[in-house]
Amino acid sequence: MMKKWILLLRLPFQFSGVLPFIAGSVLALKLTKTFDLPVFVLGVIAVIFIMSSSNLNGEVNDVIEDGLSGKLGMSSFSGGSQVIVNGEEDPKKVNLVSWLLIIAALIIGLLLQFYFKTGPWTLVLGLSGIITGFYYSKYPFRWVNRGIGELFIAYSYGWLPVAVGFYLQAGTINPLVHWISFPIACSIFNVILINEFLDYAPDSQAGKRNLVVRLGKNKSAAIYAIVAIAGIFVFPFSLSKGISPAVLLFYLPVGILSVIAMLMVASGKYNDRDLLERVCLITILVNLGTNIVYVAGLLI
Repeated sequence: MMKKWILLLRLPFQFSGVLPFIAGSVLALKLTKTFDLPVFVLGVIAVIFIMSSSNLNGEVNDVIEDGLSGKLGMSSFSGGSQVIVNGEEDPKKVNLVSWLLIIAALIIGLLLQFYFKTGPWTLVLGLSGIITGFYYSKYPFRWVNRGIGELFIAYSYGWLPVAVGFYLQAGTINPLVHWISFPIACSIFNVILINEFLDYAPDSQAGKRNLVVRLGKNKSAAIYAIVAIAGIFVFPFSLSKGISPAVLLFYLPVGILSVIAMLMVASGKYNDRDLLERVCLITILVNLGTNIVYVAGLLI
């Protein structure tokens, strides 16, 4: 039972949302010298609840393409958990849990805004995360089918958690939030984009109109390269806005990994499934590494 729900919730991948929230919180501590531990803990829990709910919605609403992925060839980065596809859990139960998680997140938002008085934008920011994340796969919006799902993921796993982490502690949003969140947003955008290469065949057959299906692999590869370059280019500028330049040393291996992945994609290595899976792994490491470097840099 526990193993099934760990797979459904995709718990190992939730660092991609928690780490930028921590970065925003630590940035607030560095700039304002304030840090409210209960607010921080409740914020982390709310982030996890929203991400978990979004993941469950993906499992429920992507059954057709996930089933095709299972037949055409699974990987660690595509095809979902296969728990619902294999009939190991009732999709109605999974859908119910996704709604309960969102309700719990909203209750936390109410507590933060009206009991802890974190600011008038608390619920608005939280609701924007619910709208972009909760409805990424869920109807009636299903952003992943509209060619804008990748941008919404960049927002909800990039700018938003950094901004919310900072706002809950400081009651405002410092311009440095935008600089820090941009490389993070670029890295998570590419995580989603490159995973769509693995799912190209099942997504196409199922009529899932994500960015790679809409544009094709060649144009999507060019977008991947442009986004990777943008993230690398902006990172030093974020340091000039208040973070120690010494952090560049920490970022160097992350930047090198990003360049390696970019060159592999640009040279058409996405046509080799084994190499494509390596690119997927490297892209995830770039996202996690970028987040960790920022947290470490802010603590220096």
